[in-house]
Amino acid sequence: MGRYTLDDILATRKSRDAWWTVFMVDPIACRLALVIANHTSITPNGLTAISMLLGFGSVAAFGTGELVLGALLFYLSFLVDCMDGKIARLKGTGTPFGLWLDFVGDRIRFACCAFGLGVGEYSRTGDQSFLWAAVGVVLLDFFRYINGPQLKKVKDATRALTKARAQTQVVFVEDVLKARPQTDVNTAAREVKESNEEGRAVVDLQKAFNARFPWYDRFRVTLVKYRVRTHFFSGIEFEAAVFVVAPVIGSWAFVPTSIGAGALLLAFEISLIYRVWLASRQIPKSVPKKEEILV
Repeated sequence: MGRYTLDDILATRKSRDAWWTVFMVDPIACRLALVIANHTSITPNGLTAISMLLGFGSVAAFGTGELVLGALLFYLSFLVDCMDGKIARLKGTGTPFGLWLDFVGDRIRFACCAFGLGVGEYSRTGDQSFLWAAVGVVLLDFFRYINGPQLKKVKDATRALTKARAQTQVVFVEDVLKARPQTDVNTAAREVKESNEEGRAVVDLQKAFNARFPWYDRFRVTLVKYRVRTHFFSGIEFEAAVFVVAPVIGSWAFVPTSIGAGALLLAFEISLIYRVWLASRQIPKSVPKKEEILV
């Protein structure tokens, strides 16, 4: 067995993550991952399987009305799910199939828990709103998983078209911010311009968005200090609200929590779409060679 330290585990965390993961899961997951890394031979795929089993336990608990137990099992399922990636990065034991297994396992767990909770409460109360809430949260989860890859395609196409029209080498300000996330956007743009000795085009595809929301970059820099991403209400917070917080409060909270959390999730997804749309409008129509631009 290895002799890993807690610092080794902490180094495997994502540079930025959902606030629920950062504050409510990682402090426990990292310490459990340390024990597993040093004292067991469990593989990342094995952890994924354990996570799925705990998830099915949560489904059964929700279906039988044991809502607090279901919430606990769902939390533990997510906690174990957060550990498999850390072990994979620490030991280098991840597999391509593990990526598929992790993704599919998450989607199955989510859908089954939604219908386990919705159908279970409907069978006990006869209230159809539980069924509609279950359908709604599954559809929203499906939408966000379709939306993410499609937005990435648009972003990649925007960058590619910008490079083609610039007719010279391009430096994107967002790439500088990824490398130095604690730098504010104005400083990053200025430093790139000052150090740009090769006549490359300097492009800020988020200039229009930042002009409309000048507070956003300060908000981003603040969150970076705590390793929290700006997508403040993502699918992770959505799951936590619906399958951990609401069941602990009581069955009556499932429908209003689903509506409220769903509205927040949809609002943040729309904000992502808006940012990508603004960026796509910043593509230069024609840029003379070696001319420095900030679009």
